[in-house]
This record gives sequence, structure tokens and C-alpha cells, in this order.
Amino acid sequence: MPSVTFPHRSLTPADAVRGFWFDEVRETVERSAVGGPLAASTTADVCIVGGGFVGLWTAIELKQRRPNLRVVLLEADVCGGGASGRNGGFVMTWWSKFTSLVKLCGFEAAVSLAQRAEAAVREIGAFCEQHQIDAEFRPCGWLWAATNTEQVDAWSATVKALAAAGLAPFEPLSRHEVAALSGSPVHLAGVFERAVATVHPAKLARGLTDVARALGVEIHEHTAVKEIRSGEAAEVVTSSAVVRAATAVLAMNAWASTIPEVGRALVVVSSDVVATAPVPDDLDAIGWRDGPAVSDSRRLVNYYRTARDGRIVFGKGGGAVAPSGRLGRHFHISSPRQSEVTAQMRYVYPMLWQAPVVSAWRGPIDYSVTGLPFFCRLDGQPNVIAAAGFSGNGVGPAKLAGELLAQMAIAGDDAGLPHALTQAPAPGLPPEPIRYLGARLVRASLARKEAREDLGGHAGPLTSYLASLDPTSFVDRGEIDLPNPARNDGDGQVSLHPNSPSHPNGRGVDASGTLDGSARQLPTVNARKE
Repeated sequence: MPSVTFPHRSLTPADAVRGFWFDEVRETVERSAVGGPLAASTTADVCIVGGGFVGLWTAIELKQRRPNLRVVLLEADVCGGGASGRNGGFVMTWWSKFTSLVKLCGFEAAVSLAQRAEAAVREIGAFCEQHQIDAEFRPCGWLWAATNTEQVDAWSATVKALAAAGLAPFEPLSRHEVAALSGSPVHLAGVFERAVATVHPAKLARGLTDVARALGVEIHEHTAVKEIRSGEAAEVVTSSAVVRAATAVLAMNAWASTIPEVGRALVVVSSDVVATAPVPDDLDAIGWRDGPAVSDSRRLVNYYRTARDGRIVFGKGGGAVAPSGRLGRHFHISSPRQSEVTAQMRYVYPMLWQAPVVSAWRGPIDYSVTGLPFFCRLDGQPNVIAAAGFSGNGVGPAKLAGELLAQMAIAGDDAGLPHALTQAPAPGLPPEPIRYLGARLVRASLARKEAREDLGGHAGPLTSYLASLDPTSFVDRGEIDLPNPARNDGDGQVSLHPNSPSHPNGRGVDASGTLDGSARQLPTVNARKE
């Protein structure tokens, strides 16, 4: 009987540091009526392993589509206690991944998937409103920015590809506009995407947990899965019981990296985050209180936003590397990079130097070698489906992932996904332990290179070469050749994206990259809800 084991999977340490977001919902979690550890063997139509955003959205989708399905969800920690409750709370689309999508899936599928990912952002907001989840959802937009001269125009290949296809999700801005929108003149250039939102990720995760329970999903927290055996049914084995299910869905993200065929395509690293005390008056003074989410264009990305109570949440990628994908205790501690991340925050916002940091934490990022997630049935185990590789952009796409995984579980098909997204990509990475040692060397080279660029200098040829070997990416890399942007939908009619220049409500971009036929106006974002 084919099987996959998780010999290193265990319960999250009792003293795990989950960070500011989760601290704010700790009392809610402790009072929660979510089921405790699985104590007795049971059966299910679908057993979901993982209680983060992907697992919870999948469970909700399954019950909404088929209310009579018996769905069991197992979580080794508490729902939302992993990466889903520790991230920056950016609810992003896939427009910044457009050229990556085209390379893997072709033009038409890339447009369709990016449009669905954009719709998922709106759907998350509507879902929160419908179910009265106070997840602090705010459609504030996202600024893809440069904070040193080497980063300027990092988005140009993506914007150019979109413009050639008649698509304009990004609005070009002048240097003055970028500085005004972000609240800091350190930002030298950038483009703005309106479709992005921010949330309080832990509140969203716990809200989804409550909705899933109300729909009849049987949830067991503090239940680590040790093995999954596949035959006529999938047997999900814990330390004390077995769930026998028609289909198992592994929504473990970074924790799935110990599965050989999945882990070969992943590089798991930490992302480290700090949060300040509330400084609403200071944010008002620089014009960023209700401003957009921001990320710069370095490979060890800085990403930052404001919270509803007027604090800054500032994160940085490229931390600890997980050897052989094993997420040990060092992924559950207060961030050892607090000083480094805080220094980056004060580099970008020197006028806010007095804002005290009150929380520092970290969480795992499962970067795929393509920069995009994949949804695959395990070799020899067609009734075991795994999803992984969200590459630092999982809050928004998790909603779409839930739809796809639910369809795959119910219909037994590939949910109409392009073939490239239904299998783990070929790794092109060396075996362990060379891979782990190489990853540390490349990360150190990237850090040296980007530190020199912040000072206006350039790295030497060896450092630059080693940095170029990094396979991970938060956004697109490189240019592509695009076909004719018009799309035939199969009925003889050509459809155009609403931002196409030919769409009646469209807003295209001209060859210079500026908005065509409209006055230049600084983007505005929605005011906060008190």
C-alpha cells in the first residue's frame, strides 16, 4: 500500500511564539469550542490535513457545494497558528506573477487565473461581511516600490507584458506620488495595484474556523498526522487514531516539504516580522495612516503596512533555511532578526525612529522553484492531493486554492488547471545536504549584495553571481514573448479584460507606460473603519 510518512511532524511547542496577530486572538482561541485532539478512529468523505487558510477555505468550499459531505480537518497546532496567522496580512492577486503564469500555463490560462485571483480578494471581503468576521479587511491597494536605484523598474517586464496584452492592473506613479502614497521619500519609484487589500490574518483564520464549524466541518486541533496510507481509501494516521477517507487533501504548505516529490520543488525559509506600538498621530503626519500595503523590490523582500490601531507591521524575507524542509523549533521563536528587520524599517521610515517595537516573530515561507503554487495528486496515491508553493503570496490565492482543491476532491479531476500547475515542478536543485549549505551561501550573498546597493554601491562579481543563483521570488522575474492579446473564448467571440484599451470601461496604458486618456491623479485608498 503506497504511503507517505511525516517522521518529524510533531505538535507545535507549547511556548511557540506566534506573534502580535495571534496574541490578539489568544483569548478567543482559548475559549473556542473547536474539537480537541482526535481520540477515536472515524471515517470521512474528505480528510483535510492542515488548518491554515488553504485547508479552511477547502473545507468551507466542500460543505457549501455538498452540504452532506462528511469533512474532517486535522491540525497539528491550532487553526491559523502556522504561517496563516503570522504573515503580513497582504491579500494579493497574481498580477505581479503574470509573466510566470504565462511561461507555465500559456497566455489565455494566465489571464484567466490572474482574474480569478483578483476576484478572490473581493470575495474574501464579501465573505467577511456576510459572516460578520471582523478581520479588519481593508481594500487599500499595494505599492510595488523601489527603495534604492538598483530596484527601480523591477516591475517593468511585468507591466510591459500586461500592457502588450491590453491589461493595466498597475498604475504608474511619479517619484513624488510614490513618496506621498507611502509616506516616505526613501521610495524612489513604483507602481500601484488597487485590487490588493490587507487583513488581520489571525482574525481571518479564526473567523474561517468558526464558519467551517458552523457548516458542519469536524475540526480536531493538536492532532499531528504521522502517516497517510493510500488504497481504496486514504488512511490518515495520527498517534491515537485513524481517519479513513475517500480523499485526503494535504493543505500543509511549508510542512509538506518533507514529502519527497513535493519538497524537491520547494525552498523553505523563514520570514521575520516586527510590529510597533500604535503611533497613529505619527502615521497621520506622514500621510500613511490609511495608506497602501508596500513592498520593495529586493530579493530578500521588505514588506510593510499599517494596522487598524495605527501600528506598523514590517516584515523581511530570507531568514532561516529549513534543512531538508524540516521546520524545527527555530521557526517558532521570537525573531532572532529583530534588530535587522527594525533597522530596515527605520531605513525606510527614519522619521518614525521613536516607534517602539513590541512584538517580533517569524513564520515559514514555502517558495516553489516556479514562484507559483501547484496542486498535485501524489505518485501512486491518486486519492491524496497536495497543495504547496505559495511563495509568500498565500492569503488571497488561498481562497482560489480552496475552490480548486474542493473541485479536485469532489470531481476527481484537475479542476481545469493547466498541466504545469497539477504537478510538482522539476526542481533543478542539488540534493541535500548540498542544497541546504548552498541555500545558506546564496542567502548570505544576497544580503551582502543588497546591503551594498542600499549604500549606493555594487557587489563584486562573485557575490553577484552567487546571489543570482537564488531560485525563489516573491514577484515576477524576466521578460516573455506574448502572443496577440485578443482571446478567443471558444464561441467565436473575442473577450477583453476590463482594463483593455478596447473595453468600453477600460483604462489602457500607452507605449510610454502612462495612463492613456486620463488625467494623472494620485491614487486614493479606502478610509479606515473605526
